[in-house]
Amino acid sequence: MSTTTKPGFLQPALIGGAVVGTLSALPFINAGNCCCLWLVSGGVVAAYVLQQNQEAPITPGDGALAGLLAGIVGAFICLVLSIPIAILMAPMQRAMMEGIINNSGNMSPEFRRALGAYTGGALQVVFGFVFTLVFGAIFSTLGGLLGASIFKKQMHTSAHDEP
Repeated sequence: MSTTTKPGFLQPALIGGAVVGTLSALPFINAGNCCCLWLVSGGVVAAYVLQQNQEAPITPGDGALAGLLAGIVGAFICLVLSIPIAILMAPMQRAMMEGIINNSGNMSPEFRRALGAYTGGALQVVFGFVFTLVFGAIFSTLGGLLGASIFKKQMHTSAHDEP
């Protein structure tokens, strides 16, 4: 009689979430998320870690669940990392906007005011969190499915199992 245990999802979710959250929060590196690359990658990593923790092959459902959890954890990691980054980057963003406004001769006064009001900050952090939470749940789940199919262990049969 064989006993099977459900795999533990905490470690894969945390490691995959760290990939999603860290890469999504870092300035310039987060540009790779334009195609949801970091979100899918976090799901793939979560499925990989899940499979490494198991002797038996993981199911596509297990990979998808690991990816989903990684996407959710990643959104919260991204939120926590984005706050200090936004605070540090705000003066540079403000200076860039002032430069754009000062060098734009044909720009309408309304558009100049709109650009001058934009400083990123809290609105940017909240938008980034919502984006990462919603799309992270979707694309990390797909990454988990992909990772489950890529890293699935093959069942080995021993010589005494054959007739």
